[in-house]
Amino acid sequence: MNRTKAVALLVGLAISLTGWAPPANAHCEIPCGIYTDEMRIEMIKEHIQTIEKSMKQIVELSAANPVNYNQVVRWVSNKEEHATKIQHIVTQYFMTQRVKPESSKDRGAHKAYLTKLTFLHEMLFQAMRAKQSTDLKHVEKLRELTAGFHEAYFGVAEKKHLEEHHE
Repeated sequence: MNRTKAVALLVGLAISLTGWAPPANAHCEIPCGIYTDEMRIEMIKEHIQTIEKSMKQIVELSAANPVNYNQVVRWVSNKEEHATKIQHIVTQYFMTQRVKPESSKDRGAHKAYLTKLTFLHEMLFQAMRAKQSTDLKHVEKLRELTAGFHEAYFGVAEKKHLEEHHE
């Protein structure tokens, strides 16, 4: 084996062992067109509705005499599971793959980015609060934030991107 091939082999081995790879200009963890952003918003809305029903069942069952603790625990688990699913969609789908950082040099794009990021962070916070209580104000706040994020997210560029992948 000549020296050039040996060096190339060692560099390749070093890269594979360190996990380093040259940066790719990808914008999604999974190729575009498989998932739809609008569907993710609808999933969040469904999880919010499930959390609301769970909270109402927890309150109702807790007031019964005798209390059926088994059912209360099941509804608490259900509420927490759906709040966690909202957190997962917000972080793994929107924050990791869809909402891209924008340079502060482009003030308009940066402001839009911060608006989206703020909605997402507040959604995470309200989902966490929904896990901690049966206060329906967290459900209502989640609905408001989801509607606000939906409006902020689906601007001209995003709508064009979606249309390109759904033709």
